[in-house]
Amino acid sequence: MPVSQLLARTVDSLVAAGVRDEALAAWKHSRGVFGIGASDSLVPAGRAWRLGVLLVDRGGFLYATGQVTRAMQPGRAAVNRSAAGEERRAIRAIAARGDFARGEVINHGWEPIALDDASLAAGSGPLTLEDGVVMVRFDAGDLGVAPLERYLADRVSILLGD
Repeated sequence: MPVSQLLARTVDSLVAAGVRDEALAAWKHSRGVFGIGASDSLVPAGRAWRLGVLLVDRGGFLYATGQVTRAMQPGRAAVNRSAAGEERRAIRAIAARGDFARGEVINHGWEPIALDDASLAAGSGPLTLEDGVVMVRFDAGDLGVAPLERYLADRVSILLGD
């Protein structure tokens, strides 16, 4: 089955079941005026369903999952203030200042996946073409590879609670 048909079928299933999608956000870097007021922000860039290492939007476009956060003011971190933890707190604060509902799940750092035959043959994000079958790599090892059709069906069934 062509990838576009597979994605359309996946989207139809998610819409019909009323599965909630999540926000996509893009980073916007502002230099300010004379260096004053410079800041980064997350701006809405659409909506998609997170299906493991993939995001699919209502138009059937596919993205490689990046990072996930919530639009909420982070609480105080009294102990164990690692650099990674502080970075996550800062990103939550940036998301909270953005144009997102409080508590909304926000996907950022995602990458579009090219779905043309040449890109798939070369390896487009987590997708590859093996013996004419589109495969998705969902783990760093060789065991984490599955046909895209089966992978999407499994992920949709998890979201539907089947």
